[in-house]
Amino acid sequence: MIRRLFYLSLGAFIALWVMRRLQALHPNHVIHRTADGAAGMLQRVRDFTSDALGEAAERETELRARFGLDNAEDDN
Repeated sequence: MIRRLFYLSLGAFIALWVMRRLQALHPNHVIHRTADGAAGMLQRVRDFTSDALGEAAERETELRARFGLDNAEDDN
């Protein structure tokens, strides 16, 4: 009796798990997950680009000040 109850419970658990996995593969769910992932990736790329450009501008300012290139544009 206990063995049957165990296998019945195991079968119910596996059936529910499979159903959840199959529902996750529904086209609407896949589309939403893909769109959310793409939006998140785009935001991370924008953040990275913003940080990189900010750092590059800061470094350029440092180098121009160090080598005295700020005044070179005024001479022309």
